[in-house]
Amino acid sequence: MSKTRLEELREEKGLSKTAVAQILDVTDSVYSRWENDKDSIPTKRIFQLANFYQVNADYLMNLSDIRINNMVCEENIDLKISADRVREIRKENGYTLRDIANKLNTSSSTWSAYETGKHLILSTFLLEVCKDGNYSLDWVLGRTNQKYKENKKE
Repeated sequence: MSKTRLEELREEKGLSKTAVAQILDVTDSVYSRWENDKDSIPTKRIFQLANFYQVNADYLMNLSDIRINNMVCEENIDLKISADRVREIRKENGYTLRDIANKLNTSSSTWSAYETGKHLILSTFLLEVCKDGNYSLDWVLGRTNQKYKENKKE
């Protein structure tokens, strides 16, 4: 069985699952489920893990094979930036609130809450829109101004 990116990055730092779980203030079992792809990682935790490992979130979450090292940004996600970028994705694709909600099997009011910054976008929705449109997860989270991700190594 091949290792997940999260496992590879943790092992590069010489850390145990328990150590990383303690750093993130989550239980060992929660972290282990993330690392083994048994549970989706919450958006806030993707941001924290990318900062902790100092890599791009696109690489961390297997959206790209391009690894950008020494990538660290602010401690917290800027909800306004994230909300603006989520709205930009919807509009750029010509979707109404209803269209994108239907596409993702959620409600228009839920998507609206993401676009207004009332709530941080759910990671499963975020990953889906980034995959579909080749958007950079790091861009949506405000970690970079590069809108589209690079997928292949040159």
